[in-house]
Amino acid sequence: MKMKNLIFLFGFMLCGLAAKAQVQFDAKVSKNRLGVNERLRVDFEMNQDGDNFTPPSFENFRVVGGPNQSISNSWINGKRSFSKTYSYFLAPQKTGKILIGQATIEVKGEIYKTSPVEVTITAAVDVPKDGNNADYLASENVHLVAEISKTNPYLNEAITVTYKLYVSHEVSITSQWREIDTPKYADFWSQNIDNRNNYKVYDGKYNGQDYRYVILRTTVLYPQKTGELEIEPLTLDIPIDVQGNRRDIFGRRVMERVNKTISAGKRTINVKPLPIAGKPDGFNGAVGDFQFDVTTNKTQLNANESLQMDVKVSGKGNLKLFTTPTVKLPSSLEVYEPEHSENVTTTIAGMQGSISDSYTIVPQFKGTYPIQPLSFSFFDPKSEKYRTITSKEFTIDVENGPLTANTNQNSAKDHKQAVVLSQDNFKYIKLDANLKSLDQEPFFNSPLFWSLLGGPFLLIPLFILVGKKRKERLADVEGNKLRRANKLAKKYLSEAKRNISNPIAFYEALERALHNYLKAKLNIETSEMEKVLISEMLVDRKVEATTVDSFIGLLKSCEFARYASSSQASVAQDYQKAVEVISNIDKQIQ
Repeated sequence: MKMKNLIFLFGFMLCGLAAKAQVQFDAKVSKNRLGVNERLRVDFEMNQDGDNFTPPSFENFRVVGGPNQSISNSWINGKRSFSKTYSYFLAPQKTGKILIGQATIEVKGEIYKTSPVEVTITAAVDVPKDGNNADYLASENVHLVAEISKTNPYLNEAITVTYKLYVSHEVSITSQWREIDTPKYADFWSQNIDNRNNYKVYDGKYNGQDYRYVILRTTVLYPQKTGELEIEPLTLDIPIDVQGNRRDIFGRRVMERVNKTISAGKRTINVKPLPIAGKPDGFNGAVGDFQFDVTTNKTQLNANESLQMDVKVSGKGNLKLFTTPTVKLPSSLEVYEPEHSENVTTTIAGMQGSISDSYTIVPQFKGTYPIQPLSFSFFDPKSEKYRTITSKEFTIDVENGPLTANTNQNSAKDHKQAVVLSQDNFKYIKLDANLKSLDQEPFFNSPLFWSLLGGPFLLIPLFILVGKKRKERLADVEGNKLRRANKLAKKYLSEAKRNISNPIAFYEALERALHNYLKAKLNIETSEMEKVLISEMLVDRKVEATTVDSFIGLLKSCEFARYASSSQASVAQDYQKAVEVISNIDKQIQ
């Protein structure tokens, strides 16, 4: 019995050692001997996926490239083959024998280390080469660069990020690359301008050398918060053709294809807040260069006819991130909810075009109505000053229609006319009677008589029931709050509902509705609408945490919809969720 236990324990230990031995983590160098003016590639390769990779210090080397990460995962005859590699490119800083230290990684809770690698650095060579390493050649001749138009913009000022792929004349690539990591731009309003299927090759310089380059993408960003903001990197997997060591029957070198993962790297910008000095009272977050105008299709009309008043903002700037000034008119003019329209395009210079609110106005009485000027304020980042544009004052003349009560009294006093009798005044009265006897049932005691007499009494119970229901409805405080909240939600979400068949327009309208709702409820501006701040303010106003999370989730859905398509099902679901969330907030907020 003891012998069987020993055999079992020995077998278990062998299985554990075999399982541990399955993990391989090695350091490989492109060459063990190189000149001080050459470059060394170091690959840290493992056969199982790991976490918390830590490279050595690379003492006496300068890191000129990397880390680049590549993953290979394949199945051959039902057997899985996995490889993950971290690559660095090093420039020696002195000659002699230099030891590259150990790298570490964690695999399934255990730490693995590579063995130190020794390389010999000689004096500078005439022509630095690494012709035996296609990966090195590919890495040295293809570069992805993110160029930012402005690194210290103002809040809500447009900047552009241009991603350029530089390729030297020593290698060639195809357009069959794919994105591994796509930037999310969490703290920005963003719009991508893709050049896919329409790439143009330009000649340029990279580190002083002649290169070709293509513009992969231009992204327009509007920062939504101040301070240091990080722009996530764009990472691509690119097939690169380099010259190999093999030659064909004509002596020409055969091209060898290498797949490389390259990244543009993270970029940081410093967003400046808008100045406090000189900030107008009516400023609502508009940043750019705009024109402002208020027009009507007519100024003379009759009562109960309609006219259209357009409040329009046009120019360049964050047109989709603010609202036009609100029109205030005399109470004698019936004004309907405005119809909002946008004609905005996004180019590499940012948003440009116009937004407008069209009001339908119906006068009720005759008279002359002066329309007071409207003011629109915006911040011009070029001059770094606030500007205010005021529309012209004009009047609406209602020529024909009923007079107001005061006007009727005045007219009766001021315009008394004498009564003039004419022989034709009573010509419609017949002087010769032509009476006929009617043999019909008298009205008294007829069914119609009793119906008219008893009908009101029969309606009394109905009025009592209606009054009772009305009292119950007025006493239902929670129900009234719910009905008012639902009405408010539908009011803010009316534009989003009209665009429910167009996901892009729907999410833009939904985001604008959520921002306008927050402005009304929390008294904050668009420039202050950070998710953390919104959450804190709603919690302080006694809104439940689940409701706050749902509201923040809706804002994230709107941001995500800028760079990812959405289905009709998700649009309908988000609309219903928005109605419920706004209703819940309106019931809970204090």
